[in-house]
Amino acid sequence: MKRIPLNEQVIVITGASSGVGKAMALEFAKHGSKLVLTARREEALAGLKKEVEELGGTAITVTADVTDAKALEEAARAAVLFGGNIDVWINNAGVLAAGDFTNTPVEVHDRVIEINLMGYLHGAYAVVPYFKTQGYGTLINNISVGGWFPTPYAAGYSASKFGLRGFSESLRAELSKYKNIHVCELYPAFLDTPGIQHAANYTKVALKPAPPVYDPQEVARAVVSLAEFPRNKTITGSASVFLRTLHFLFPTLSLNITARIMERYFRNAEPIKETSGNLFAPLEYGTSIYGGWTGAKSNTTKRIALGGILVSSMLAGFFIVSRALKNS
Repeated sequence: MKRIPLNEQVIVITGASSGVGKAMALEFAKHGSKLVLTARREEALAGLKKEVEELGGTAITVTADVTDAKALEEAARAAVLFGGNIDVWINNAGVLAAGDFTNTPVEVHDRVIEINLMGYLHGAYAVVPYFKTQGYGTLINNISVGGWFPTPYAAGYSASKFGLRGFSESLRAELSKYKNIHVCELYPAFLDTPGIQHAANYTKVALKPAPPVYDPQEVARAVVSLAEFPRNKTITGSASVFLRTLHFLFPTLSLNITARIMERYFRNAEPIKETSGNLFAPLEYGTSIYGGWTGAKSNTTKRIALGGILVSSMLAGFFIVSRALKNS
């Protein structure tokens, strides 16, 4: 496999203006990488470029909406002009919409799928021809645990994430004859980013990420590792492993319990007005890595608690299934 030092790699990151995309950019900057930073917020990208350069990296910015395939093709051309090639392309830009399926406008569902699924397809479509010409390259699709565990009251989001898993596997098989071209899937758990503040929300209550909430820097380090040593699938956070296992073993039970927990939260949470969030236009606020959802101590406690809950749920489910089989 072709090995290129990180300080010689040209790396494109979509959705780089905040959250985990920004964390990725700053982590690569520490290694002296050449970065092409793309997002819809030009001013936020300009600020990130300065931070990258202060850490020892070099960068250019390309303002682009991932739903515009031509804009991403321009980003790919800009990357080649900037660095001579493209070593890694990270599909990261994504959005969330929460709400009862039929109470959420259909154009919101459309937009979520357009950004989360078609945006990744557009990124791959822009960069894969360069990979084929070079004979190497790594495509990293940041999917999330939502690609394994569906989220009730986020049907469009779940559809997009499951679609990304199928897209990644299909494309990897198609490119398998190119030994140095890799398609990597990344499955992080819930992250402490501004993503929830940016979300479209038709639940009529304030949203909070489900614990445990992980540090996006963990995902950034995992992505840097993939740039050096590509792997087909990478899961970060123990909650991702638990949720994937739980859904595999007890899909109906786990989802029904999740739906009831969410409904209880909706009944008691602070009421707010409906919003389309950042789906149709970028928001000025929320340009940091973190969303301010958790601290280190509470995060550790929540991880342990969730682990216990999930293990208990699996054991309870196994017990129920075993009893049902005995009585049948």
